[in-house]
Amino acid sequence: MTKFLAFASAIALSAGMTGAALAQDIGVVVKIGGIPWFNAMEQGIQKRAAELGVTAEMIGPTSADPALQVQAIEDLIAKGVDVIGVVPNDENALEPVLQKARDAGIKVVVHEGPGIKNKDWDFELASAQGFGEAHAKLLSSKIEGPAKYAVFVGSLTVPLHNAWADAAIAWLKENRPDLELVGERYGVAENVDDSRKTALDLMAANPDLKGFLAFGSQGPIGAGRAIEERRKGGEIFVTGPFSPGQGAKMVHDGVLTGGYMWNPAQAGEVFVTVGKMLADGEEITAGTDIPGLGVVEPDVATKNIITDNLLELNADTVDDLAAKGL
Repeated sequence: MTKFLAFASAIALSAGMTGAALAQDIGVVVKIGGIPWFNAMEQGIQKRAAELGVTAEMIGPTSADPALQVQAIEDLIAKGVDVIGVVPNDENALEPVLQKARDAGIKVVVHEGPGIKNKDWDFELASAQGFGEAHAKLLSSKIEGPAKYAVFVGSLTVPLHNAWADAAIAWLKENRPDLELVGERYGVAENVDDSRKTALDLMAANPDLKGFLAFGSQGPIGAGRAIEERRKGGEIFVTGPFSPGQGAKMVHDGVLTGGYMWNPAQAGEVFVTVGKMLADGEEITAGTDIPGLGVVEPDVATKNIITDNLLELNADTVDDLAAKGL
């Protein structure tokens, strides 16, 4: 990151700018650091920042604890950045600190948090209902006859994960009444080991369990590992978003069914693009063409920009997506 910041500063100086007139400073706080999904997002942030000549960094907490996100945002406020981006673990927990950021004149860009009120804009690369239903339809197409299924989410406080789950469960209830939901949902899908252990426990307690809907990039991986251990590939199916490079082998081995995702690197680029637009005083209106999102039709009342940029994950696509570094 030091090398990257130095590069951005060199751009500013080469243009004859003084230290006081350096380009915008953007900080993006994600759910958790060190996992492939957010590693790819960081690459997108750095790539776009270099293209636009701004400074940018991604902060990934050591666990999916909302308090750690609050502290990271407090640190960015104290640093005096121009733009704060966030992928929230708990929308309600972040509202006060995001209000504090905005009161300080900092622009706030949100991703995967359409319910947050203290923001300038939220952007989504898929609608919550469409994303959840797409995974439900895929799971339904694999399971024959009456059976049970389980739902994983990143945590019970991640609103978008739970909105996806709500949409998927509602679709299955209406279209596959012969499929029974086990429990409510399990907040383990940001941790491979927790997802694996929960899947093993559920499989042991429910011999007729035939599927997992796992919303959170580590949930499908953990459930897939459990199925692999119990040699249940082709008998129990897992659908959900995951990083192609992390899950490709499991897809080809038949222990991970597939799912849908958007490009986290693309989302990282959008954070920087929208952040710079806002810092420059640009307005986002119907028909605005935003690189990475396309021509948008924003909801001005809710400050949400929702587009359809889904990628399908299956045996035919996963290797190409992994080769792109996803």
